[in-house]
Amino acid sequence: MANQPGSNDTGSNRFGPDGTLRIANASGFYGDRFSAFREMLVDGPIDVLTGDYLAELTMLILGRDRLKDARRGYAKTFLRQLEDGLGLAMERGVQIISNAGGLNPAGLAADITELAAGLGLDVNVAQVSGDDLLSRAGELGFGAPLTANAYLGGWGIAECLRAGADIVVTGRVTDASLVVGPAAARFGWTHTDYDALAGAVAAGHVIECGAQATGGNYSWFTRHDVRRPGFPIAELRPDGSSVITKHPGTGGAVTVGTVTAQLLYEIAGARYPGPDVTARFDTIELSELDTDRVQIRGARGEPPPPDVKVCLNELGGYRNEVSFVLTGLDIEEKAALARAQLTAALDAAPAEMRWQLARTEHADPDTEQAASAVLRCTVYDADADLVGRTFSGAAVELALASYPGFHLTAPPGSASPYGVYTEGHIPAAELAQVAVCPDGSRVDIAPPGGVRPLEPVPEPVLPAALTAGATRRVPLGAVAAARSGDKGGNANVGVWVETEEAWRWLVHTLTTAEFQRLLPETAELAVTRHLLPNLYAVNFVVAGLLGRGVAEQARFDPQAKAVGEWLRARLVDIPEVLL
Repeated sequence: MANQPGSNDTGSNRFGPDGTLRIANASGFYGDRFSAFREMLVDGPIDVLTGDYLAELTMLILGRDRLKDARRGYAKTFLRQLEDGLGLAMERGVQIISNAGGLNPAGLAADITELAAGLGLDVNVAQVSGDDLLSRAGELGFGAPLTANAYLGGWGIAECLRAGADIVVTGRVTDASLVVGPAAARFGWTHTDYDALAGAVAAGHVIECGAQATGGNYSWFTRHDVRRPGFPIAELRPDGSSVITKHPGTGGAVTVGTVTAQLLYEIAGARYPGPDVTARFDTIELSELDTDRVQIRGARGEPPPPDVKVCLNELGGYRNEVSFVLTGLDIEEKAALARAQLTAALDAAPAEMRWQLARTEHADPDTEQAASAVLRCTVYDADADLVGRTFSGAAVELALASYPGFHLTAPPGSASPYGVYTEGHIPAAELAQVAVCPDGSRVDIAPPGGVRPLEPVPEPVLPAALTAGATRRVPLGAVAAARSGDKGGNANVGVWVETEEAWRWLVHTLTTAEFQRLLPETAELAVTRHLLPNLYAVNFVVAGLLGRGVAEQARFDPQAKAVGEWLRARLVDIPEVLL
């Protein structure tokens, strides 16, 4: 590495034992636990506190906020959290880094400065800009979206910290950049310290979603007390390796399993590309050092891709929905009647009309709810009235003239706007990333250089298949855990096991064809399987499962959060030796 621990120390007492940099996270999304910000400051020592507030849907929400008021467009929650904890952070020498700036990092930085003055605090506030491409959308071929933001890396953050910033706010940077930036500044990494940067990306990817690294949303949640999991901390070392942990005495757990779950979240194959580095997730090694202490090491890095991803959101029109409750016998016939009646009652058909029948009823039910299924109709159109009053009125008017037992889960409401997410790309050289330092000076951040063609990732050598012997037909989740999520209109489903023996069974059993058989919704879609033997994991990417992204609300589970749990519930023949 370029420097050793302490070589870039600015003289503060901000760093942990043995020269580690303790980076904590207090937010995984806009709306996460408000008190986590203060908890991370109070419950134990840290050096840097990060907050991740942005997602594809969040950018749409902030874009609509900015339409109403040009001074808005940032995550207001972050400002309120600072009001509660800024004094404590400054007292303890904790640097704060967040992408809460959203579409207006300059506005947030100005409001933080005003807040600090009101609290009687002398705080150095910096910001990173250059991600917002809305004014150039037309010339870049992106049309006229509501938002257009490139994913920046961590070098702007690093420059701000080197200039003495106590707080750095950014717009759309990659989630892991909130860790890469302070680590690069602390350890003096250069743009070509690829392995160290890859290690920081791995650590950042693990802690970016808050309590998902400490037992939240975890398949084997019954093994731990996860009623109120603590938030994660990454202890970074100069070589990019890290230890994932949490404050002592807080809920949840940090295990190889919880870290594996988060490593598999929203990824594709062995390569995890970003604007700072391409991290090779097939080289990562995990080991449990102690209770709630998991080491990440071995990450190899490669040059970043020549292009950067651009998050584009546009208003797609208006949507509405109604859910019919169907109870008892003749469920299919009742659904067909409701569908035919509602369709005929509309003088003009909406641009899109989608029907989903959820067969949740049981045979010989002992409660009315157990006897009921739900028929959901979702409509989309550019005309708010057509999918608003007209659609709602037509559904309600069926109340006394349709199937026996007619009722709705709730009266349909007014039309609501929906968004459409698309992904664009531009050459990294076309970005104008700028670090606005605490003294107001502006530093242009050069794009990473040294881009070279990448060799294909070697195909993993498959282990010998497990000799099955006697099997039992049980849920896949009896031996496998999973985590799933969204990337635009695509879904990913990561599945892993805990032992080499189980891996020998999983990798030969859970093929793409078997995955599509178990999840019939994916049967007609393009599904790609990626192997990560180092994690005993397979990852499936399902193209188009989520339509045009979460903002369209095109599916029952629009962010694919529970697809992995659906897969685990399916019955398969598992060798008894694994059970």
